[in-house]
Amino acid sequence: MTILINDITARLEAAFRPERIAVINESHLHAGHQPGMDGTGASHLRIRIVSEQFSGMTRLARHRAVQEMLKGELEAGLHALAIEASAPGEPVRW
Repeated sequence: MTILINDITARLEAAFRPERIAVINESHLHAGHQPGMDGTGASHLRIRIVSEQFSGMTRLARHRAVQEMLKGELEAGLHALAIEASAPGEPVRW
């Protein structure tokens, strides 16, 4: 689990060169959500990222850019991503 989060963080850092980034495992909040989800893996992640590369992009375009970077993980079983992508100077909730 930690290896996956570290790998995702490193890939996002390389792609977006963020000012701030946090990859948070929220799987424990979804235990029992579906059969086999006991909250111990890394099935639900929240990504908080602030990058200059998001300037001028719509919220949808930002989400698509992050999802494209993590396409392999999503195809391999990552169940859910909550993405909070912002450009520098935009308000964030974290």
